[in-house]
Amino acid sequence: MLIPSNDFLSQHTMSDIMAVEVASHPHPWSEKTLASCIGGRYFNASLTCDGELIGYYIAERAGPDYTLMNICVHPQKQGQGLATLLMRSLIQRCIEEQAENLFLEVRASNTTAIALYEKMGLTIMGKRKHYYPTIDGKEDAILMGLQFTAQASE
Repeated sequence: MLIPSNDFLSQHTMSDIMAVEVASHPHPWSEKTLASCIGGRYFNASLTCDGELIGYYIAERAGPDYTLMNICVHPQKQGQGLATLLMRSLIQRCIEEQAENLFLEVRASNTTAIALYEKMGLTIMGKRKHYYPTIDGKEDAILMGLQFTAQASE
């Protein structure tokens, strides 16, 4: 079940959220960072299966622009189209709220995520060199975006 929210702590505990975060990312956000991106200008949606949190996204609204800050699906549930479901939910919310743009950054090595974002209509806009930490240094971030105003005028 997909649950859109502005504060998914009302449905899930921080330890539930951190469990999915840690399982899903080689360099997970800290609990402090995650907590700082809940409420206020941030919004989110979560996916549950039998009442258990299995995925979520966190996005930020800054004026007419929206940014996907974090998205993850528990590794045991990946490959089932759940990230696509989360992305569709985010894009639909952007459209409903008349966003002009949706932006995100993704690790250059995360080809699966890049393919998902391209399938959802985002395009590569550039890169940030040495942006993400790795075990042996830093890797580039790929900047991607989707412009909604251009779609509306076509």
